[in-house]
Amino acid sequence: MPEPIVSVRALTVRFGGLVAVKAVSFDVAPREIFGVIGPNGAGKTTLFSCLAGAQRPTSGSIHLRGESLDGLAVWAVAHRGLVRTHQIVRPFREMTVADNVAIGARFGRGRRRGADEKGRVRDILARTGLGARAGSLAGTLTLGELKRLEIARALATEPDVLCLDEIMGGLNPAEINAAMVLVRELRDQGLTILLIEHHVHAVVGVSDRILVLNFGERIAEGRPEEVLRDPAVVAAYFGDAPEEAAL
Repeated sequence: MPEPIVSVRALTVRFGGLVAVKAVSFDVAPREIFGVIGPNGAGKTTLFSCLAGAQRPTSGSIHLRGESLDGLAVWAVAHRGLVRTHQIVRPFREMTVADNVAIGARFGRGRRRGADEKGRVRDILARTGLGARAGSLAGTLTLGELKRLEIARALATEPDVLCLDEIMGGLNPAEINAAMVLVRELRDQGLTILLIEHHVHAVVGVSDRILVLNFGERIAEGRPEEVLRDPAVVAAYFGDAPEEAAL
Protein backbone atom coordinates (compact mmCIF):
# COMPACT_ATOMS: atom_id res chain seq x y z
CA MET A 1 0.00 0.00 0.00
CA PRO A 2 1.25 3.54 -0.72
CA GLU A 3 1.64 6.02 2.13
CA PRO A 4 -1.85 6.20 3.68
CA ILE A 5 -3.87 9.40 3.56
CA VAL A 6 -5.94 8.30 6.60
CA SER A 7 -4.52 6.31 9.50
CA VAL A 8 -6.58 5.20 12.48
CA ARG A 9 -4.93 3.49 15.44
CA ALA A 10 -6.60 1.74 18.40
CA LEU A 11 -9.64 4.03 18.19
CA THR A 12 -12.00 3.49 21.13
CA VAL A 13 -15.23 5.27 22.03
CA ARG A 14 -17.04 4.62 25.30
CA PHE A 15 -20.43 5.98 26.34
CA GLY A 16 -20.55 5.15 30.02
CA GLY A 17 -20.41 1.36 30.19
CA LEU A 18 -21.07 0.94 26.47
CA VAL A 19 -18.08 0.49 24.16
CA ALA A 20 -19.30 1.74 20.76
CA VAL A 21 -15.91 1.39 19.03
CA LYS A 22 -13.20 -0.86 20.45
CA ALA A 23 -9.52 -0.49 19.51
CA VAL A 24 -10.18 -0.19 15.75
CA SER A 25 -7.17 0.36 13.47
CA PHE A 26 -6.94 0.71 9.69
CA ASP A 27 -5.26 2.68 6.89
CA VAL A 28 -6.79 4.15 3.74
CA ALA A 29 -4.70 4.79 0.65
CA PRO A 30 -5.06 7.93 -1.50
CA ARG A 31 -7.81 7.61 -4.14
CA GLU A 32 -9.11 4.41 -2.57
CA ILE A 33 -12.79 3.55 -2.06
CA PHE A 34 -12.84 2.04 1.42
CA GLY A 35 -16.14 0.49 2.48
CA VAL A 36 -17.24 0.08 6.10
CA ILE A 37 -20.00 -2.43 6.75
CA GLY A 38 -21.53 -4.21 9.70
CA PRO A 39 -24.88 -4.96 11.34
CA ASN A 40 -26.93 -2.24 13.03
CA GLY A 41 -25.15 -0.99 16.13
CA ALA A 42 -21.73 -2.08 14.88
CA GLY A 43 -20.20 1.38 15.48
CA LYS A 44 -19.96 2.57 11.87
CA THR A 45 -21.51 6.01 12.28
CA THR A 46 -19.66 6.59 15.56
CA LEU A 47 -16.44 5.86 13.69
CA PHE A 48 -17.30 8.45 11.02
CA SER A 49 -18.22 10.99 13.70
CA CYS A 50 -14.75 10.57 15.19
CA LEU A 51 -13.05 10.97 11.82
CA ALA A 52 -14.96 14.19 11.11
CA GLY A 53 -14.40 15.71 14.56
CA ALA A 54 -18.02 15.49 15.72
CA GLN A 55 -17.24 12.87 18.39
CA ARG A 56 -14.12 12.85 20.52
CA PRO A 57 -12.74 9.33 20.97
CA THR A 58 -12.00 8.00 24.41
CA SER A 59 -8.58 6.86 23.23
CA GLY A 60 -6.63 6.15 20.08
CA SER A 61 -5.50 8.39 17.23
CA ILE A 62 -6.54 9.63 13.79
CA HIS A 63 -4.08 11.06 11.28
CA LEU A 64 -4.70 12.74 7.92
CA ARG A 65 -1.60 12.83 5.67
CA GLY A 66 0.43 12.19 8.82
CA GLU A 67 -1.10 15.14 10.73
CA SER A 68 -3.01 14.39 13.92
CA LEU A 69 -6.72 15.25 13.94
CA ASP A 70 -7.06 14.47 17.65
CA GLY A 71 -9.17 17.05 19.46
CA LEU A 72 -9.95 19.16 16.38
CA ALA A 73 -13.45 20.57 15.81
CA VAL A 74 -15.51 19.68 12.73
CA TRP A 75 -14.63 22.92 10.93
CA ALA A 76 -10.92 22.44 11.59
CA VAL A 77 -10.99 18.87 10.28
CA ALA A 78 -12.89 20.06 7.19
CA HIS A 79 -10.31 22.76 6.53
CA ARG A 80 -7.62 20.07 6.60
CA GLY A 81 -9.50 18.17 3.91
CA LEU A 82 -11.81 15.56 5.49
CA VAL A 83 -15.60 15.95 5.48
CA ARG A 84 -18.58 13.67 5.91
CA THR A 85 -22.17 13.46 4.78
CA HIS A 86 -25.00 12.45 7.10
CA GLN A 87 -27.34 9.49 6.93
CA ILE A 88 -30.26 11.83 7.67
CA VAL A 89 -29.95 14.60 5.08
CA ARG A 90 -29.72 18.11 6.53
CA PRO A 91 -30.12 20.74 3.81
CA PHE A 92 -31.39 24.27 4.36
CA ARG A 93 -34.80 23.42 2.96
CA GLU A 94 -35.97 27.01 2.42
CA MET A 95 -32.86 27.85 0.41
CA THR A 96 -32.20 26.92 -3.20
CA VAL A 97 -30.04 23.99 -4.17
CA ALA A 98 -27.38 26.37 -5.50
CA ASP A 99 -27.37 28.44 -2.29
CA ASN A 100 -26.98 25.29 -0.19
CA VAL A 101 -23.86 24.39 -2.14
CA ALA A 102 -22.59 27.98 -2.14
CA ILE A 103 -22.34 27.93 1.66
CA GLY A 104 -19.80 25.13 1.46
CA ALA A 105 -17.86 26.93 -1.28
CA ARG A 106 -17.79 30.17 0.71
CA PHE A 107 -16.75 28.76 4.08
CA GLY A 108 -14.78 25.68 2.99
CA ARG A 109 -11.07 25.41 2.29
CA GLY A 110 -11.25 27.57 -0.83
CA ARG A 111 -13.07 30.53 0.82
CA ARG A 112 -14.49 31.33 -2.61
CA ARG A 113 -16.34 34.55 -3.40
CA GLY A 114 -18.12 36.19 -6.33
CA ALA A 115 -17.64 34.66 -9.77
CA ASP A 116 -15.22 32.09 -8.36
CA GLU A 117 -17.88 30.86 -5.95
CA LYS A 118 -20.58 30.74 -8.63
CA GLY A 119 -18.30 28.81 -10.98
CA ARG A 120 -17.48 26.31 -8.25
CA VAL A 121 -21.19 25.80 -7.49
CA ARG A 122 -22.06 25.26 -11.17
CA ASP A 123 -19.28 22.71 -11.50
CA ILE A 124 -20.37 20.74 -8.44
CA LEU A 125 -24.04 20.74 -9.45
CA ALA A 126 -23.06 19.43 -12.88
CA ARG A 127 -20.88 16.70 -11.35
CA THR A 128 -23.68 15.54 -9.05
CA GLY A 129 -26.47 15.71 -11.65
CA LEU A 130 -28.27 18.62 -9.97
CA GLY A 131 -27.68 21.36 -12.55
CA ALA A 132 -31.32 21.46 -13.63
CA ARG A 133 -32.40 21.86 -9.98
CA ALA A 134 -30.07 24.74 -9.10
CA GLY A 135 -32.91 27.23 -8.57
CA SER A 136 -35.27 24.83 -6.79
CA LEU A 137 -35.84 24.96 -3.06
CA ALA A 138 -34.05 22.09 -1.34
CA GLY A 139 -37.31 21.14 0.37
CA THR A 140 -38.85 20.21 -2.99
CA LEU A 141 -36.22 17.59 -3.92
CA THR A 142 -36.81 13.86 -4.04
CA LEU A 143 -34.91 11.64 -1.61
CA GLY A 144 -32.46 10.66 -4.35
CA GLU A 145 -31.84 14.31 -5.18
CA LEU A 146 -31.44 15.17 -1.49
CA LYS A 147 -28.76 12.48 -1.15
CA ARG A 148 -26.93 14.03 -4.11
CA LEU A 149 -27.29 17.49 -2.57
CA GLU A 150 -25.71 16.16 0.62
CA ILE A 151 -22.74 15.01 -1.46
CA ALA A 152 -22.64 18.32 -3.35
CA ARG A 153 -22.54 20.35 -0.15
CA ALA A 154 -19.64 18.25 1.11
CA LEU A 155 -17.79 18.58 -2.21
CA ALA A 156 -18.13 22.36 -2.05
CA THR A 157 -15.76 22.43 0.93
CA GLU A 158 -13.03 21.01 -1.37
CA PRO A 159 -12.13 17.84 0.53
CA ASP A 160 -9.40 15.32 -0.16
CA VAL A 161 -11.25 12.64 1.84
CA LEU A 162 -15.02 12.24 1.62
CA CYS A 163 -16.85 10.08 4.18
CA LEU A 164 -20.24 9.02 2.80
CA ASP A 165 -22.75 7.79 5.40
CA GLU A 166 -25.59 5.73 3.88
CA ILE A 167 -25.91 7.74 0.66
CA MET A 168 -27.84 4.84 -0.90
CA GLY A 169 -30.26 4.35 1.98
CA GLY A 170 -33.90 4.49 0.85
CA LEU A 171 -33.03 4.65 -2.85
CA ASN A 172 -34.50 2.44 -5.57
CA PRO A 173 -32.25 0.10 -7.62
CA ALA A 174 -31.77 2.60 -10.46
CA GLU A 175 -30.80 5.35 -7.99
CA ILE A 176 -28.41 2.99 -6.22
CA ASN A 177 -26.69 2.18 -9.51
CA ALA A 178 -26.41 5.91 -10.29
CA ALA A 179 -24.94 6.54 -6.82
CA MET A 180 -22.35 3.82 -7.39
CA VAL A 181 -21.37 5.46 -10.69
CA LEU A 182 -21.04 8.84 -8.95
CA VAL A 183 -18.81 7.39 -6.20
CA ARG A 184 -16.49 5.88 -8.79
CA GLU A 185 -16.39 9.16 -10.74
CA LEU A 186 -15.46 11.11 -7.61
CA ARG A 187 -12.62 8.68 -6.91
CA ASP A 188 -11.45 8.94 -10.52
CA GLN A 189 -11.39 12.73 -10.09
CA GLY A 190 -8.90 12.36 -7.23
CA LEU A 191 -10.92 11.94 -4.04
CA THR A 192 -10.43 9.30 -1.39
CA ILE A 193 -13.81 7.81 -0.40
CA LEU A 194 -14.85 6.14 2.85
CA LEU A 195 -18.29 4.60 2.49
CA ILE A 196 -20.78 3.27 5.05
CA GLU A 197 -23.63 1.26 3.52
CA HIS A 198 -26.31 -1.23 4.53
CA HIS A 199 -26.64 -2.25 0.87
CA VAL A 200 -23.87 -4.83 1.10
CA HIS A 201 -23.93 -5.74 -2.59
CA ALA A 202 -23.60 -2.09 -3.55
CA VAL A 203 -20.63 -1.43 -1.27
CA VAL A 204 -19.01 -4.66 -2.46
CA GLY A 205 -19.51 -3.57 -6.06
CA VAL A 206 -17.86 -0.19 -5.62
CA SER A 207 -15.19 -0.65 -2.91
CA ASP A 208 -11.52 -1.49 -3.35
CA ARG A 209 -11.33 -2.79 0.23
CA ILE A 210 -13.85 -3.33 3.03
CA LEU A 211 -13.64 -3.07 6.81
CA VAL A 212 -16.25 -5.04 8.77
CA LEU A 213 -17.28 -3.99 12.28
CA ASN A 214 -19.40 -5.93 14.74
CA PHE A 215 -20.26 -4.68 18.24
CA GLY A 216 -17.61 -1.99 17.76
CA GLU A 217 -14.79 -4.37 16.90
CA ARG A 218 -12.93 -4.92 13.65
CA ILE A 219 -13.66 -8.51 12.60
CA ALA A 220 -12.37 -8.46 9.00
CA GLU A 221 -10.64 -6.27 6.46
CA GLY A 222 -9.57 -6.86 2.89
CA ARG A 223 -10.77 -7.12 -0.67
CA PRO A 224 -14.56 -7.55 -0.96
CA GLU A 225 -14.52 -11.11 -2.29
CA GLU A 226 -12.22 -12.20 0.55
CA VAL A 227 -14.15 -10.44 3.29
CA LEU A 228 -17.51 -11.88 2.31
CA ARG A 229 -16.14 -15.42 2.58
CA ASP A 230 -14.82 -14.80 6.10
CA PRO A 231 -16.74 -17.04 8.58
CA ALA A 232 -16.78 -14.24 11.17
CA VAL A 233 -18.49 -11.90 8.70
CA VAL A 234 -21.07 -14.52 7.72
CA ALA A 235 -21.77 -15.19 11.41
CA ALA A 236 -22.16 -11.45 12.14
CA TYR A 237 -24.91 -11.15 9.53
CA PHE A 238 -26.54 -14.60 9.81
CA GLY A 239 -25.72 -15.88 13.28
CA ASP A 240 -24.97 -19.57 13.01
CA ALA A 241 -25.62 -19.72 9.27
CA PRO A 242 -23.40 -22.08 7.29
CA GLU A 243 -20.14 -20.73 6.00
CA GLU A 244 -21.26 -20.94 2.37
CA ALA A 245 -24.20 -18.54 2.96
CA ALA A 246 -24.17 -15.60 0.53
CA LEU A 247 -24.41 -12.02 1.75
